[in-house]
Amino acid sequence: MTTTNSSMAAAPVASRWSRFRGSYLLYSFKRDPVAQLSLLVFIMLVGVAVLAPWLAPMDPYDLAQIDILASELPPFWIDGSDPAYVMGTDAQGRDLLSTILYGARVSLIIGFGAVALQALLGVSFGLLAGYLGGRVDAFLMRLADIQLSFSTLMVAIVVGALVKAVFGGATYSDYAVPLLVLIIGLAEWPQYARTVRASVLAERSKEYVDAARVMGFTSRRIMFRHILPNTLSPIFVISTVQVANAIISEAALSFLGLGMPETHPSLGSLIKSGFDYIQSGSWWITLIPGAVLVILVLVINLLGDWLRDVLNPRLYKG
Repeated sequence: MTTTNSSMAAAPVASRWSRFRGSYLLYSFKRDPVAQLSLLVFIMLVGVAVLAPWLAPMDPYDLAQIDILASELPPFWIDGSDPAYVMGTDAQGRDLLSTILYGARVSLIIGFGAVALQALLGVSFGLLAGYLGGRVDAFLMRLADIQLSFSTLMVAIVVGALVKAVFGGATYSDYAVPLLVLIIGLAEWPQYARTVRASVLAERSKEYVDAARVMGFTSRRIMFRHILPNTLSPIFVISTVQVANAIISEAALSFLGLGMPETHPSLGSLIKSGFDYIQSGSWWITLIPGAVLVILVLVINLLGDWLRDVLNPRLYKG
């Protein structure tokens, strides 16, 4: 009996895997070397960021491992470098390779966290606006219009000023990551809401929605169990682009002094910390983290472009 149950449980998994192997998504991926290379680079960057505590030669948060006398050492290919610091050091004497690994992890946490918050708010509001219509639709879309009138920078200035005034700058530094997730997430949710609303307006008049109403299903079940799965394609595409935008927003806010402090490295704060030393010749403090940021955002955008083309039925060639 146990063997029979195991076989029955494994059958749907095997069936889904078989459908995936024969899907157009996998077929397109195999024929697109740019998507393959982008995914490989993205997995490598995410992997080294996640494993930063084990891969980094030093811990940039441990003051005992920081030598101020070893500050501004160049990378290994420049005369005057130290073999212990492959990519050199920053103005504080921290190993640049270690700070990049830890900084990339912080940037990715903020990027994915902010997009998760954007999707939660935007998808929920978009479903309600598109399905219920009427005053609910008008209210939520006007709320989205108001939100779009405030840039991420303006939201960061207001929230940052309030937190620093009420709790102090030290508290802001300690909670900079969740605050940035909150700021970027609240600033960008209308992108999801508008897209989901448009998809729901096209789906709610179809026969399967009418059948669900006739069967007595609640509005909540119809929205989340029937309509939402048919709007996932644009959500996936938006999410890839929004992750890149969130990482860029974090870097911009940190560069302006409104994001991560220099004592808590992110790619943006690393670029800011070395910007004042470019003229003195220590260009690597800014340019190397900047290059990592560009590569990370580039591969995410390339994957987003590929996913958009594959999931767009108008571009499907058969």
